[in-house]
Amino acid sequence: MKAFVFPGQGAQFPGMGKDLYEYSPEAKNLLEKANEILGFRITDIMFEGAAEDLKQTKVTQPAIFLHSVLLARTIEGFAPDMVAGHSLGEFSALVAAQVLNFEDGLSLVSKRAMAMQKACEIEPSTMAAIVGLPDEVVEQACNEVDEVVVAANYNCPGQLVISGSVAGIDKACALLTEKGARRALKLPVGGAFHSPFMEPAREELAAAIETTGFKDAICPVFQNVNAQPVVKAGEIKENLIAQLTAPVKWTQTVQNMLKEGATSFTEVGPGSVLQGLIKKMERSVETAGINSYSG
Repeated sequence: MKAFVFPGQGAQFPGMGKDLYEYSPEAKNLLEKANEILGFRITDIMFEGAAEDLKQTKVTQPAIFLHSVLLARTIEGFAPDMVAGHSLGEFSALVAAQVLNFEDGLSLVSKRAMAMQKACEIEPSTMAAIVGLPDEVVEQACNEVDEVVVAANYNCPGQLVISGSVAGIDKACALLTEKGARRALKLPVGGAFHSPFMEPAREELAAAIETTGFKDAICPVFQNVNAQPVVKAGEIKENLIAQLTAPVKWTQTVQNMLKEGATSFTEVGPGSVLQGLIKKMERSVETAGINSYSG
């Protein structure tokens, strides 16, 4: 069974999508439509901007979404048996599974990016990657710190990203280093994504999601919040609203997709991070990536 997965924030690169614009009339049309929907020429930043320009949340999230969704449209006979996306990538997965149309997907991603940016400005917060410890050891350490610190991204066994206040993350990193972490590295992010610090953004995004038309999926969507296959529109909506303040259960998602019969994983969009995480979990599974226009 063919599984298609979609990357999240951090996978962007200068020049992304330029080949799609030049060689695919459909992609060119949709990218121009994206400029109208967003109210600024995101294509100029994607094609000509520096890495620093692409790091702005209001640019990064729509840029990755556009790159992923438009690449999926260039796959001949695209017929996924199951899909999943990492954090932001879940929106790309929902368009691929025909739950959301292109315009609504982009509009929600843009609102999500703006809402997250605002939430980051309310109170300083950050994230850190913890490598080389079992998940339960990291979870326990988060509980021991007298600040808000939570597990945010279960990326693969032995790699967990934590989220919280700046002081809390500093304390947690020191504690986890003592407990034997190979690395406890603060990440260059604007705030504590997938934590209680994102509650204002969750409320704002929830209002937008509630007024957007969702359809039942054409194939199971394994969602971040519970790592379970979901098809019904109402349930997908609820899980998507919960996603901003809940951890991304990527480890559990991949494990469940394998249990449900996934024999190959194709990462659609910029970068190859998800392929690497999947290979760490199951070396024998077939992985591939589509990150440029192939005609």
